[in-house]
Amino acid sequence: MAMYKIGEVTKQTSLTADTLRYYEKFGLLPGISRNQSGLRLYNDKDISRLKFIKRAQHMNFSLEEIKQLITMRENPLKARDSIRQLTADKLQDLETKVSELTLLRNELQLLLSLCRGDENGCPIIEGLEDNERTTDHKT
Repeated sequence: MAMYKIGEVTKQTSLTADTLRYYEKFGLLPGISRNQSGLRLYNDKDISRLKFIKRAQHMNFSLEEIKQLITMRENPLKARDSIRQLTADKLQDLETKVSELTLLRNELQLLLSLCRGDENGCPIIEGLEDNERTTDHKT
């Protein structure tokens, strides 16, 4: 089995050495081997796990959720319902964010259109101030 020093792993994964050490400390990379000098040595399974972590992060899973996914990854058939629920929850969070971003985009487009059509200035600042007052009433 191939063994890689931390510098080689950083090149393969585009992760920093600090990130690799943090993942180990956090428990995402348990049992990293060390040579006689105490240097970390990673194997192909560790590289695979790091790629899994990066992909899960790209899908907006938190490190704590990724830790759960890694545990579930060991026995996916047994954890199938848990994996589905975690993924469904993540999808719902994403749908909420998309809705919020769509609303924000529409509001910014409206303010920009109003600014372009106003001969007396630009109502963007007033629009932001009105939104601030609305937000203050909600709290």
